[in-house]
Amino acid sequence: MKKIEAVIRHFKLEEVKNALTERGIHGMTVSEVRGFGRQKGHTEMYRGAEYNVDFVPKIKMEIVCTDANLQSVLDTVLRTAQTGQIGDGKIFVYDMYDAIRIRTGETGEEAI
Repeated sequence: MKKIEAVIRHFKLEEVKNALTERGIHGMTVSEVRGFGRQKGHTEMYRGAEYNVDFVPKIKMEIVCTDANLQSVLDTVLRTAQTGQIGDGKIFVYDMYDAIRIRTGETGEEAI
């Protein structure tokens, strides 16, 4: 099993979620996060004063999938979240040791 964390732009969330659902991936966790990378924030104007916004708002999607579904999930997120501009985000992939469904006690791939 693998855990995928994708940090994407806010306005791409629905498109990515719908594309994953079409591929048969139905479980995911979504969080609103803030951060920066090469984009290094941006400058905004408020009441005539200019100020720097260091941490840019983003969405973090967490998806656990089988090894067999990994490439499909990665391709789908990459294709749908990409705009070609700086700040599109990142995808991180982790090995999952185990998963347990609390309601039934199922473990491993049966739990996801």
